[in-house]
Amino acid sequence: MAHLSNTATHRANRLLATLEPKDFAYLLPHLEIITLHRRQVLYEAGETICYTYFPHDAVVSLVNVLDDGGSVEVAIFGREGVFGLISALFTRESFGRYIVQIPGTASRVEIEWVREAVNASPRMRLLLYRFTEALLAQTFQIVTCNAVHNVEARCCRWLLSTHDRVEQDTLPLTHEFLAEMLGTQRPSVSIVLRTLQNAGLIRQRRGGIVITDRAGLEEAACECYGKIRRSYERLLPHTYPPVDEDVGSTVA
Repeated sequence: MAHLSNTATHRANRLLATLEPKDFAYLLPHLEIITLHRRQVLYEAGETICYTYFPHDAVVSLVNVLDDGGSVEVAIFGREGVFGLISALFTRESFGRYIVQIPGTASRVEIEWVREAVNASPRMRLLLYRFTEALLAQTFQIVTCNAVHNVEARCCRWLLSTHDRVEQDTLPLTHEFLAEMLGTQRPSVSIVLRTLQNAGLIRQRRGGIVITDRAGLEEAACECYGKIRRSYERLLPHTYPPVDEDVGSTVA
């Protein structure tokens, strides 16, 4: 019974949920459920990656940290995917800092078992290669977005991407953390969030941001949000969380 419960929990990750039972069986004995805490750093740039993580309800950012201490997010991971995968398949060195932005749980597995599963299962290999392509498309678009779009449009894109990966309208985020992810100054983020709140798109509260009008955020976001979403939907049907058009529209 506990085994079935664990199986159901592991499959809260939508990538794991798409695996056929035979393919999932390669990983199941080696998966462990762990709790990820807010702002927990899982890896720093250059560190050896030992585990691959499949988030359930946690959200993790891959951040590029500059020599002057500045940082900017280059990829985001949630229940639609996995992080540490490229290291599992190719190199064991972390590209940047993996930091938890939304706390929750994840399934963790040593990368050696991922390699064995990929070698043993052509279907798993295809699925993970498709995810890698979707991840590269996401990173390509985020880098472009950070270079050419204004802070307000980028902030809307970021809030939508994070909202996709959780099952709640309240995002436990601070202005400071959001500024780090966007690679900008905290005062700039505070101005943007105040503008979005005045427009009725979000509501700010201590230590968090509540999405109150998702459709309005989508209109205010740059084209990058839609491009990233379509890349996942094209490469990995049924893995990217569906949008509930009513979410964020009836929050009091």
